Amino acid sequence: MTGPPRSGDQSGDDVPGGSPSFEGALERLEALVDRLEQGDLPLEEALQAFEEGVALTRRCAAQLEDAERRIDVLVKEGARWVARPFDEPAAGEDGDE
Repeated sequence: MTGPPRSGDQSGDDVPGGSPSFEGALERLEALVDRLEQGDLPLEEALQAFEEGVALTRRCAAQLEDAERRIDVLVKEGARWVARPFDEPAAGEDGDE
């Protein structure tokens, strides 16, 4: 093996437009962390890997936050199920904080 995959090397993980999927970005981040933990990179390459890792971390965190905002929790109101935003307390729950 010649080392960790470079950005865009994951087959099927990239979405149209050149931006890696969440899974592809996470895979690349894991490869960067493994490489940095080996401790054999020259300083300049280590700094570039670190900067890329920070950018990937931010992108993954933003994608997770976006997904969380989209999650709905189903709660039962009477005889029917109603979708509520993930962070909104269901009817009858104590929201005193």
